Order: sequence, then structure tokens, then C-alpha cells
Amino acid sequence: MSYQGFPRRLRLLTAEDYRRVFDTAAFKLHGKGLMALASPNELGHPRLGLIFSKKNVRRAVDRNRLKRITRESIRLRQHRLPAVDIVLLARRGVQELDNEVVHRQLHGMWRRLEREAQKTSGRPTTASTDRR
Repeated sequence: MSYQGFPRRLRLLTAEDYRRVFDTAAFKLHGKGLMALASPNELGHPRLGLIFSKKNVRRAVDRNRLKRITRESIRLRQHRLPAVDIVLLARRGVQELDNEVVHRQLHGMWRRLEREAQKTSGRPTTASTDRR
């Protein structure tokens, strides 16, 4: 069984990391109430950064809930995702979605990211063998 934690190496930690993703985003994924920008990295694993502003998600309890769901989603799919830095942004109204809908949205976004990254790299990833 593989390790399924969410250590610091899977997180975008500095403003420079975020800025690089915004400046060089190769992939743009939309979900209901969410948008992800992704940029390839040389680390061999994905990293995640979250931007859930007060302007778009008013209550702290909603921001925290969405962050927990997102981190859990990445934690479980980290071995299938390509080596990219991902910044996930919340849009207005995302707090109205229940946990199951948010989880499905994220799952669909990660699958699209896997397919798009595979297309641009031209080589199959481990995700291409897993049709879950």
C-alpha cells in the first residue's frame, strides 16, 4: 500500500510558487464554482495551492470545509496526477454546493488535467491505465 499523506512537498509554499503558476499556466480547468490553473514542474509530483478568498466565500467555516475537501481529493489522487503545480481558486457561490458535489467537481477536474497533460506530453501516464 502506498503512502497517502499530504506533506509539505505537495504544497505550494511561497508567493513565487503561486506567481509562477499564474504567469506560466499551461492548463486551465473549470468546475462549478472552482477554477484550477496548472503549470508543469520538474519535481516529479504535483503540488497544490489554494486561494479561497473572503470575497468569494464569505464564511470561514465554508472556506475551511472546501479546503479540507480539496486537500483530501489531492491526497487520494496524488500518485495519478502529472508533475504540475496547481492553484485552485474559488468562485462566488461555491459554498452553496454540498460536499459530494464539490468532491465530484474536483474528481472531474483532476481527470481532465490528467488527460490534457498526457496529450501535451505525448506519453502515457499511470492515469491512462486507471479508468476509475
